[in-house]
Amino acid sequence: MTFRADEPTWAALGARGESLLANYVPLSGTWDELFSGPGRLRDSLERPLAALARVGASELARAQSLAERSLLNQGVTFSVYSDQRGTEKIFPFCLVPRVIAAHDWAKVERGLEQRIRALTAFLDDVYGEQRILAARHVPAEVVLGAKHYLPELRGIRPPHGVRIHVAGIDLIRGPDGVFRVLEDNLRTPSGVSYVLENRLVTKRVFPTIFAEARVRRVDHYPARLAETLLGLAPEGTRDPVAVVLTPGPFNSAYFEHSFLARTMGVELVQGSDLVVDDERVYLRTTRGRERVHVVYRRVDDAFLDPTAFRADSLLGVPGLLRAWAKGNVTLANAPGNGVADDKAVCALVPEIIRYYLGEEPLLSDVPTYVCARDDDRRYVLDHIGELVVKAVDEAGGYGMLMGPESSRAEREEFRRRIEAEPRKYVAQHRIELSTCPTFDATQGTLGPRRVDLRPYVLSGPDGPWVLPGGLTRVALGEGSYVVNSSQGGGSKDTWVLSEES
Repeated sequence: MTFRADEPTWAALGARGESLLANYVPLSGTWDELFSGPGRLRDSLERPLAALARVGASELARAQSLAERSLLNQGVTFSVYSDQRGTEKIFPFCLVPRVIAAHDWAKVERGLEQRIRALTAFLDDVYGEQRILAARHVPAEVVLGAKHYLPELRGIRPPHGVRIHVAGIDLIRGPDGVFRVLEDNLRTPSGVSYVLENRLVTKRVFPTIFAEARVRRVDHYPARLAETLLGLAPEGTRDPVAVVLTPGPFNSAYFEHSFLARTMGVELVQGSDLVVDDERVYLRTTRGRERVHVVYRRVDDAFLDPTAFRADSLLGVPGLLRAWAKGNVTLANAPGNGVADDKAVCALVPEIIRYYLGEEPLLSDVPTYVCARDDDRRYVLDHIGELVVKAVDEAGGYGMLMGPESSRAEREEFRRRIEAEPRKYVAQHRIELSTCPTFDATQGTLGPRRVDLRPYVLSGPDGPWVLPGGLTRVALGEGSYVVNSSQGGGSKDTWVLSEES
């Protein structure tokens, strides 16, 4: 499907009722990603999106059908453990992109790079001298009490000193248009395969529109990831070998594991495929053992090595942690990163940036009440009906109370939980998420739907690198705030415009 440059303008089409975007009405009280008001594209987007704005309802419906069929044929799926009808689902996708202007992205990029540098210094310190705790710049009980803090790793320095090889930082955009950090994902962040597949489908369906908009590329991510991982092999390695370690086909992100292994050109392995001998890691092959230097692991810390963590784990590799501690293999990401994923620790990141970098944060955080603090806990208990309460070690929309939409019984239940285990909970005022035009196939119309954004950051010896764009997740239900795929959300392609746009 292509569109000619000499077609009528989108405003003229809208006047005749042919353009879907021209009749779009943004949701009041939110920042709309494409529109500043009814029928008004944002100034920085009007020229890049001129071709998209000419698309009529029938064309978009046909394009959406083609996109979904392509994703189905490609097997782009995820697993929902709680779904009794089956484990595999096609990842919902909306063809109308989320578009970010070059100047907006430049601010996000600098803020993400700063955040990763600070969090790397924090992890080095927490598993080292713990200077920030001794100086009382952050509460030691909050950091050391994190579920995923692993004291047995203290004193271990990973190869090349890199701990956060791959990060996924969740951002939201409030009504003021400012991007804010919602949470950090520094253990085994997922979703980047959908970024790449979404882009591939969009380019197939809208080739001319995509070219006119001058969107920055994302298809080089697998090559960049492979380069980063292989470049962090133990010192003195020649012809390094990397593998992707997966828990197996029943894992919710197995599609991504196989996708990344295939696109990087490395082996996809399970724990039983690897063996540790003389504190070195080997891959069992039909030709005998082959030395492995880098393991991009998608297995959680607790299951990574049954001799170090959970003895009943069948997913990990016995002795893997010893090989890593000796510097004989690189584990990406490094074990122990989960302490910085903790939602209570996330609230401390602005102070962490100031302490280690001597800078003010370039990205704002969503203001957070940490229930482990007495004053914060009292405020949360007194205003629980106004707040979003989250368990610090849960993800995917689980372990959460949406106060404004909750029942009295639900609020009382969470009140009891907070009083019993205050360290386990944080709370935030609900911020209106930004919205983006989203196609409703059943109605054949566009409606505003709330979105968030997960950009991806790779870190090597030369520092962090940010993929231009990321995974835009969208709440498909009208009025919904839930963007998680496991809770019925979907995704969009994220277009970061080049400076030339």
